[in-house]
Amino acid sequence: MLVLRVFSALLSYPTAEMRAALPEMAEFVRGSALVAPAERDALLALIAGLGEGDLLDAEERYSDLFDRGRALSLHLFEHLHGDSRDRGSAMVELKSLYAAAGYELTSTELPDYLPVVLEYLSCRELDEARDMLADCAHILKVIDRALISRRSPYAAVLQALLAIAGETPLDAATVPIANERPDSIDKEWREEPAFAGAPLVRASAQGTNAAGGRDVE
Repeated sequence: MLVLRVFSALLSYPTAEMRAALPEMAEFVRGSALVAPAERDALLALIAGLGEGDLLDAEERYSDLFDRGRALSLHLFEHLHGDSRDRGSAMVELKSLYAAAGYELTSTELPDYLPVVLEYLSCRELDEARDMLADCAHILKVIDRALISRRSPYAAVLQALLAIAGETPLDAATVPIANERPDSIDKEWREEPAFAGAPLVRASAQGTNAAGGRDVE
């Protein structure tokens, strides 16, 4: 399950600390039974690319990609609710579910931020992680498609997450290069909670936390 923590780090804003840990992340990816060979090669290419050049270049590439529109936002509820009041209510509910499971947010990020979700799932049971990823797979596919359409190596992480969720990863050859960014998911998804039915509070008596809680192998 620690590979999900690797995915969380890879999708986070680049830092010197993160780049120093890239060799260790590569070893986790190589050794994880959750990563299929096709996704493994792409993930290792992403890790190698993140270590190239100076830190400022990596920061600029990240911001240019993820901070310029909803289609590539890593805040999951933004895809569902935009800036509506419903988004705030959904985040309160998700934060409460984290708390019920003994997971405490220790960063300033919002609870629907995908790296935060993955950090949480890295401390949970595999079945629970798969259920939650499957429940938000429709959002992951939208982000994945947007990344593939920009031929971004970050798509490797979304492809791997979809495979873990039991979904068929997108065929990159069928996704055309984007001329403009899609704005949202189909209306039908706006009417469903992002994590409906996910067993988030299982084993809540055993606390976990973002700063280094119980790890599940």
